[in-house]
Amino acid sequence: MMKTIHSYWAYLVLIVLLLAVVNAIIGFVKKREFSDKDLRIGLFTLIFSHIQLLIGLGWYFSSPYFKALKTNGSEVMGDSATRLLAVEHPIMMIIALVLITIGWSKHKKKTEDAAKFKTFVIFYGIALVLILARIPWNQWPKF
Repeated sequence: MMKTIHSYWAYLVLIVLLLAVVNAIIGFVKKREFSDKDLRIGLFTLIFSHIQLLIGLGWYFSSPYFKALKTNGSEVMGDSATRLLAVEHPIMMIIALVLITIGWSKHKKKTEDAAKFKTFVIFYGIALVLILARIPWNQWPKF
């Protein structure tokens, strides 16, 4: 059940993160004023991604991949599919979440609207690329 919740919540995270990145790019390019709507999009992205982390950690520490890593790490590291789920995916998602959190914190210190949008573009954008690079696409539920 945790895996299913984690997988479906990931769709929400991706949608909100993609929205935040596209919104920030548009705001930066069009030199828009940074509004409450932009703030909320960034905040919802931060909240959704942190909830995903909690769900993911719950699933990870009860998963067979973590158990296999604990019992026979060299075998896990030798198999690329298992390594993706036991090591690469969790580490990359944590790095992406750290980038989202840093982006959120840094944008609050900026005084110019363009700088706020630019901060979201950079940090949220890199996080989006990292997430897309390490999603186990073949295990995702299909609609």
